[in-house]
Amino acid sequence: MSGMDDRSEAYENKFAHDEELRFKAEARRNKLLGLWAAELLGKKDDEADAYAKEVVVADFEEAGDNDVFRKIRADFDAAGVQQSDHQIRRTMDELMQKATQQILSE
Repeated sequence: MSGMDDRSEAYENKFAHDEELRFKAEARRNKLLGLWAAELLGKKDDEADAYAKEVVVADFEEAGDNDVFRKIRADFDAAGVQQSDHQIRRTMDELMQKATQQILSE
């Protein structure tokens, strides 16, 4: 039975590790997304950093990416920034890949 217990524990540890990496990658992606959006909104330096933090915090409203997307979409609409929903989602996907690579290389 020890072999089964060891295997089960290994799967649990891998799952916990993968979830931690996913959480870190999503937070990093949201920061990168916030900086990207801040630039399009004309924010610079401390204002851009503060906006990026707002985007990170927005992700805690509900599970999934829709809360982050809605924040960016609403802010772009309010400021008259012309970006399609597809472009925002594509940028989110691209930045998730970049964030994942950064986390894995650390």
